[in-house]
Amino acid sequence: MNKEILNKIKRYNTIIIHRHSNPDPDALGSQVGLQKLLQRNFPEKTILVTGRDEPTLLWLAKMDVVPDNLYEGALVIVTDTANMARIDDQRYNQGAYLIKIDHHPNDDVYGDISLVDTNASSASELIARFAFDNDLELDAYTAKLLYAGIIGDTGRFLYPATTATTFDVASKLRRYNFDAAALSRQMDSFPYKIAKLQGYVYDHLELDENGAARVVLTQELLKQYELTDAETSAIVSAPGQIEDVKVWAIFVEQEAGYYRVRMRSKFMPINQIAKEHAGGGHPLASGANSANLAENDLIYQKLQAVAAHR
Repeated sequence: MNKEILNKIKRYNTIIIHRHSNPDPDALGSQVGLQKLLQRNFPEKTILVTGRDEPTLLWLAKMDVVPDNLYEGALVIVTDTANMARIDDQRYNQGAYLIKIDHHPNDDVYGDISLVDTNASSASELIARFAFDNDLELDAYTAKLLYAGIIGDTGRFLYPATTATTFDVASKLRRYNFDAAALSRQMDSFPYKIAKLQGYVYDHLELDENGAARVVLTQELLKQYELTDAETSAIVSAPGQIEDVKVWAIFVEQEAGYYRVRMRSKFMPINQIAKEHAGGGHPLASGANSANLAENDLIYQKLQAVAAHR
């Protein structure tokens, strides 16, 4: 599949790369990392990235302005996005050819061809492997982007998706001249208001006897702390640092009244629960949507059942 994708890249003069909305380091790392990789190896081509800029990650990468007319006859590549509904910038289907590159379960099949490997730690790992397998040149910034995506999605190589291949790819990327220690510090750092939110999470976490936990972040709370929904992602892993917590969910109220649900687990798969509530993701890291407090309770009850059967 790598060769087939490379052949398609060689064929098209204009390439537009998308990723999912509310991007994390892997979404940006794979998207912009692929752009920079292709720009270095195919400087004659027009290669752009699109989507909304994420204010908390502007230090990592920014998006281009892509006029509608550029989609005509273009190759479109979507990275790190399992579901079509989550693709940022819905013009992705206006090109001449569509490629999906992802590491999530392939429940929503789209694209003319796809490279989906659920054993990969991240989409950034897939892009790096694509580069190495095809002997493409990388520069330091490209390596930094891909490395950021890998350490972001593996939790600094903590999560089960981290494999020997992941370490091998990361080792190759570390040979390029970027400050990996500074990158890690940047990704570990957060503003004081996030620290206060983390304190709130610990103070208000509901935990049952089997290790199922939850906390609700209301719009009133977000306004009090002057936080956006995207900024709350910085504390998703916080409950997991508690020894007694096995599975957990953070319910973030949106301005429209529904809740964005971020679910995590240390051992037991929880992605089926996410699928049942307009979401999906990895077995141990998923996202969903909830219409109201009653659905929040239902999701938490399902997490409790999972924890009870461990």
